Amino acid sequence: MGLTARIRTRDGWAVSHAVVTVTDMTGAQVLRAEADAEGAVRDPNPLAPGAYTVIVTAVGYAPAASSAIVTASGRAEVGTVTLARQGGTELPPPGPWTIDPAHSSVAAVAQHLGISSVHGRFTDFAGTIEIAPDDVTKSRVEAVIRAASIDTGNGMRDTHLRSEDFLDVERHPRITYRSTGVTATGSDRWTVHGELTLHGVVRPVDLDLAYLGTGPDPWGGTRAAFRATTELRREDFAMNYNQVLQAGIAAIGTTLKVELDVQAVRGESLPAV
Repeated sequence: MGLTARIRTRDGWAVSHAVVTVTDMTGAQVLRAEADAEGAVRDPNPLAPGAYTVIVTAVGYAPAASSAIVTASGRAEVGTVTLARQGGTELPPPGPWTIDPAHSSVAAVAQHLGISSVHGRFTDFAGTIEIAPDDVTKSRVEAVIRAASIDTGNGMRDTHLRSEDFLDVERHPRITYRSTGVTATGSDRWTVHGELTLHGVVRPVDLDLAYLGTGPDPWGGTRAAFRATTELRREDFAMNYNQVLQAGIAAIGTTLKVELDVQAVRGESLPAV
């Protein structure tokens, strides 16, 4: 095997059909290969020993360059190359944005029996983002989730989660989040400070936010992509139900990892598709 490489986004997604170009020290191209659907490049042709430059390009991403040393075996293991979205270090245009629930997800992960995880998501939610024109730290986010839309792929478990032991959706049908401030932590990373209302309890919750870029969509609109994560303690929201197994292990973990993948459309409403 000659050259091998894995092309990924910053969040670990494969960049399919990225193009890898290898040049020698004179600038002459010695190899051009395309990544497969899994973002992998596996070119079987050995290269002459020496130093090379590896350039990775893909539509919608900023190019990345690195050096590679080919050993006497003719192999060059480039490893993982991470590509950033073009425009990823810029901010979305100011003004209102509407979260598109059809292309977004609100997911949570809880530990089960101390050895595995249960994954769930909410299927009914809406939200708006207001990007401030002069000071991005004054931007605002508001979102609402229908608590009864929880879906873990198991009907009996979902019914229990909707009960008084957990979400108590009859008394608390809505989960809401309203931002109170934004702090920059990098060129394209932010901490969103806000208040989460869950199970009738209001608590401050920070979101670790990554801005993934902005681009046109097929319907004439402009979209911005974000990924946000946080961790919640169930006891902070008066959800203390649990079972303790014989070994003293709690059946359900006390914390929830929340993962948000958001596409927002520029404007105050979603365009007709």
